[in-house]
Amino acid sequence: MQTNTPAADRPAHAGAAGRSAPAARRVMSFDAIGTRWVVDAEDVLAQDVRERVRAVIDDFDRTWSRFRPDSLVTHIARSEHGGTFEVPSGDVPLLDLYDRLVEATDGALDPLVGGRLELLGYDARYTLRPASDHELGRQHAVRPSWFDDVDRAGATLRTRRPVVIDVGAAGKGYLVDRVADVLADAGLRRFTVDAGGDLVQHGRSGLRVGLEDPADPRRVLGVATLDRRALCASATNRRAWGEALHHLLDARTGLAVRDVVATWAVADSAAVADGVATALFLVGPDRLTAFDAQFARLLPDRRVQHSPGAGIELFTSAAPAGDPNTRTTKETV
Repeated sequence: MQTNTPAADRPAHAGAAGRSAPAARRVMSFDAIGTRWVVDAEDVLAQDVRERVRAVIDDFDRTWSRFRPDSLVTHIARSEHGGTFEVPSGDVPLLDLYDRLVEATDGALDPLVGGRLELLGYDARYTLRPASDHELGRQHAVRPSWFDDVDRAGATLRTRRPVVIDVGAAGKGYLVDRVADVLADAGLRRFTVDAGGDLVQHGRSGLRVGLEDPADPRRVLGVATLDRRALCASATNRRAWGEALHHLLDARTGLAVRDVVATWAVADSAAVADGVATALFLVGPDRLTAFDAQFARLLPDRRVQHSPGAGIELFTSAAPAGDPNTRTTKETV
C-alpha cells in the first residue's frame, strides 16, 4: 500500500559500503500483487532463495487475490450456495488475526467487504464506476459479515452463500512476514523487505523511515525508527477514484471513512502493523491496545494522535522529505 524512496535515499547502513557481494546479487526488485517489492540483504541472495520468495508470493496470490479468475477467493465468490473450502494451513495465522480485528472493531473491519468494494468499482476489471444507489442499497441490506456468514475451523471455511473475501487490511503485511521468514530460514541475518512501503527489517537496528505528509509528498510528519520491527501505513488519498470513494470502508455502513486521513503503525510483525494501520481508520486507539503496536494517525484538521513510547517521533511541523538518513514511506496505489 505504500512506496519507498529510491535506493539512493536509503539510510547509509541499508546499503553500507564494504560489503563484498555486488549489489545486484544482494537485492531483489520486482512487481507482485500490484506493488513494487525490494528485498535488500547484506549477503548474497542465492537463486534458490529468490525462487522461494517468488513461490511464496505466487501461492499467496493464487489463494487470496480477488483479481485472479483462478484464485480460491474467486472460487468462493462464485459458489452459488456456499460450500466448504480449505485454505493453506500456513495462512491460518492471517485468519486468526482477522478474527481479532473484526472483534476489536465491532465488525467495522471485515474481510467480507470485498463485495462492497466491487460494487463501488474497485473490481477485477478496475472499472472504477460505482453501481447505482438502488443496487448499493440492496447489497447493504443483505451485507455479509465474517462471523455470521463464515464458519471457520482452522484452515477450513464453510460459507452459507457467495461471499467476496478481501484481505487487503492485513494481507500484504502478512505476506511481507512470510517473505522475511524465507530469508531467515535461508540463514540470512540482516535484510529489509519492502513491499511498496509495508516493510520489515531484520538484524538491523535504527532503520529510520519518514512518515510522508499525504497533503505534500515532499515533506514528512515524523520518523519511525525500526529496531527489528515492521512499519505499515495507509491513507485515504490513495486508491481513490471519485468523490468519497476510496478503498478504506467501514463494513457496517458500506461507506468510505472520512474521520481519519492517514495512519502509521509499528509492531513486531508486518501483519499486525498492517491490520492496526487499517483499524485505526475505524475505531479509536483504545480499542486496539491488545495488538501491542505503536501508532500515529492524522485527522482531517491536521491534528496527529499518537501512542506514547519509542518507535514513532513526530515533528511539530512537517520536515523536508529529502533527509539522506531517512527513508520515506507513503500510501500509494
